[in-house]
Amino acid sequence: MKKVLYIILTIALIGIMLISAINIFKNLTEDKKQEKVYSELSKSISLENQQENNEEQQSEDYSNVFKLNTDMVAWLKIEGTNINYPVMQTPQKPDYYINKNFYKQPSSWGTPYLEEECDINSSSNLIIYGHHINNNKMFGELENYKNKKYYNDHKVIKLITQSGIRAYEIVTVFKTTVYEENEFKYYEFINYKTQEQLNTFINQCESKAFYNTGVNCTEGDKLITLSTCEYSSKNGRLVVVARALKR
Repeated sequence: MKKVLYIILTIALIGIMLISAINIFKNLTEDKKQEKVYSELSKSISLENQQENNEEQQSEDYSNVFKLNTDMVAWLKIEGTNINYPVMQTPQKPDYYINKNFYKQPSSWGTPYLEEECDINSSSNLIIYGHHINNNKMFGELENYKNKKYYNDHKVIKLITQSGIRAYEIVTVFKTTVYEENEFKYYEFINYKTQEQLNTFINQCESKAFYNTGVNCTEGDKLITLSTCEYSSKNGRLVVVARALKR
């Protein structure tokens, strides 16, 4: 009887190990597939040999990518990081790209996308969502902003749109939770009319911030907000808010 039980347990353990191995293989294959998609897109832009101040030429190069998918509203880039991705928007199908890649194929990585209520050209605050993927992929890189030294080395966010290139200076980095009573609904702050409204929003962000950046906002400032999951608490979110730099 003991021998039979031992054989059954052995077979069960082997089965579990095989299933685990298959799942790991599938995940690794998926990761490589999605990484290739975005790597090839970024390579097609070919900015390596261009001067940083040649914005007109850069816009022309990105325009080729915009033509590949009309859902693309911008390209998001943070120098010295893995964040170098297209930003999509589908107002009639919110969260469409949460499980789709740039080519609308199923993807566990998804693609960063703009909140459906935002207007890329006129909203006061552009809210962009992205998955927290391991190994600093997608918005997993934002986890590093919990460290102020990392922030000091990566303060500027670039957003390339069809109307030009924008640069944003990070104002605050914080974590919060969602789906809870009295939660901070940072994701609803899209437009503001007064300095008081802006101050209230920034103060709420800074009350949850990891550190003080010393960067202040003034009335009329345009903002960008990057949001991803944060796993130190249930339904956690890691949020980076930045203001547009004046030209």
